[in-house]
Amino acid sequence: MIIPWQEVSAETLDNLIQEFVSRDGTDYGEQEYSLADKVSQVRRALERGEAVLIFSEHTGLCNIVPADQVRDWQN
Repeated sequence: MIIPWQEVSAETLDNLIQEFVSRDGTDYGEQEYSLADKVSQVRRALERGEAVLIFSEHTGLCNIVPADQVRDWQN
């Protein structure tokens, strides 16, 4: 289920984004970015509609994924 990021409290959204960008395997290419830079990049992707928050009722977990992946699942 897609969760509109605008409906999530600012603190919760910050925590979700920070958890997402600090996961093992999150790769931003050859250039190193600070945690604040990574959070800002993901926030902008959410704002532009390039990424979405999804919640799995099966696992009870929330994730951030590229929007085109979600559209592919829905088709």
